[in-house]
Amino acid sequence: MYWIVNLTEDLFEAAKVTSGSIAVNFQKININSLVSQIMGELDEKIQESKLEFIINSTSDRIYGYGDGSHLSRVMENLLSNIFKYALKESRVYIDITEKEKEVSVTFKNISAYKLNIPIDELMERFKRGDESRSSEGNGLGLAIANSLMELQKGKLSLSIDGDLFKAELVLINYRTLT
Repeated sequence: MYWIVNLTEDLFEAAKVTSGSIAVNFQKININSLVSQIMGELDEKIQESKLEFIINSTSDRIYGYGDGSHLSRVMENLLSNIFKYALKESRVYIDITEKEKEVSVTFKNISAYKLNIPIDELMERFKRGDESRSSEGNGLGLAIANSLMELQKGKLSLSIDGDLFKAELVLINYRTLT
């Protein structure tokens, strides 16, 4: 029953996001603080996951321009996938970088499953990296995350190199607006 409620909520959210009926509150976001806050909120899941999280940043304070609530949801979706599909007892890297006009947050993990799907299909609704998996999930998380990034004038890009899965979030660098 739980998965039906989750599916219904995710479908509703996906419909709202793609219809453009979600408000976007653009603001200056301290990306380092946001990542730390999310990691703190998910500490229990992190401990249960048996994954080692390593966070690297090119600066103590990197500011992006977007909607903090939507960006949190995107990061939570990516971390949820990591908890479900990463190889147990492996490392997860979160890299926060600042470029001249952009800031990026990159999530990298080793997949516990063979990634046998073209990367462009992963962002389609109801697609999963390995169709034979019996783990939880409905294939909407990445589609929702992608739409939420687009609403913030940002980008979500995915790449696969063997069993290495990489998701990069790119936002406008707030410093370019001042």
